[in-house]
Amino acid sequence: MTNPFDGLLMRPADMSHVLLVALLMHHGGSMELPVSAFETDAIAGPDGTWHAVAMERQPDGAMRVFVHPRPDVDEAGIRFT
Repeated sequence: MTNPFDGLLMRPADMSHVLLVALLMHHGGSMELPVSAFETDAIAGPDGTWHAVAMERQPDGAMRVFVHPRPDVDEAGIRFT
């Protein structure tokens, strides 16, 4: 499979949207989450900084999506490798 992000210039908000849609579509178009999934401890670190999402290509071509500490930089901190 080719990299679906090759040649695309996306803002962080665009990447968040793409990731959310991909996750939902992979799970049949919708998911139910408990309200606790949106509590401060679940979406942010102890300092109140929101968690970031990272993607990592796996050897079989799949993409692993995981929560990652937000980089300590002024910009979004998104890197494609």
